[in-house]
Amino acid sequence: MRSARRHVIDTDGRMVPVDVQRRNNVVVTGRADGPTLLLAHGFGCDQHLWRLVAPRLAERFRVVLFDHTGAGKSDRSAWSAQRYASLDAYAEDVLLLCRELDLREVVLVGHSVSSMIGVLAANREPDRFAGLVLLAPSPRYLDDDGYRGGFSRDDIDELLASLESNYLGWAATMAPVIMGTPDRPELGEELTNSFCQTDPAIARVFARATFLSDNRADLAAVTVPTLVVDSAQDAIAPPEVGRYVRDQIPGSTLVTLDTTGHCPQLSAPEAVVDAISVFTDAL
Repeated sequence: MRSARRHVIDTDGRMVPVDVQRRNNVVVTGRADGPTLLLAHGFGCDQHLWRLVAPRLAERFRVVLFDHTGAGKSDRSAWSAQRYASLDAYAEDVLLLCRELDLREVVLVGHSVSSMIGVLAANREPDRFAGLVLLAPSPRYLDDDGYRGGFSRDDIDELLASLESNYLGWAATMAPVIMGTPDRPELGEELTNSFCQTDPAIARVFARATFLSDNRADLAAVTVPTLVVDSAQDAIAPPEVGRYVRDQIPGSTLVTLDTTGHCPQLSAPEAVVDAISVFTDAL
């Protein structure tokens, strides 16, 4: 991989150089001659949550893993509350990473909030992407007239208040609910541990950027082939949301996995690998 310097605008409006590979803990694995998959993790997680699907995908594809700025083993000194108060900065990070590695014809696989980060990135530079795989996506978590996101405003306010007042307690309570696999408590524990490794200050800002976002208007602008993958039961993104995303993105397709929970890459990794592979092979 090349080691070049890209630039971002800091909180004072100045252009500053960034070592993207170091900042986002970029890891490239798999077949150098295969199609490129860029795996983007969701809120409170890092690239480790792809651990059950990445090795299988690497048998046939070039797989690029990274940590969002502020997550995992990224350079946390590069994070600022002002820059990362919206999903736009995360989308720009994805594009910087693609430029740094000179990635083209990329299939971006975005989990949860990263599905919308992927949408934003692909809408800005569609020629760079061969396709999008939106895993458990939600363009808006809040219910609205004619739209069910799964949460009322009171629900979101309570969630954010709990997260801000006692992040570790929130993580221990919410992670098993998000995972949705009470018969496999070890998966809920893994997600809890992932949440607990996140800096609470960073988590609070990312949570607001995530749960108060509304990217519904961005869906119709997607021009690259898109696969929507959701679970039959998901407390965070109910099935209505997957159908809504499918209906709003022109030409997209929907695969609903026979699984529960918001993290099928952990609870049903084989099915996720199969869905990604079939979609990518058809491009």
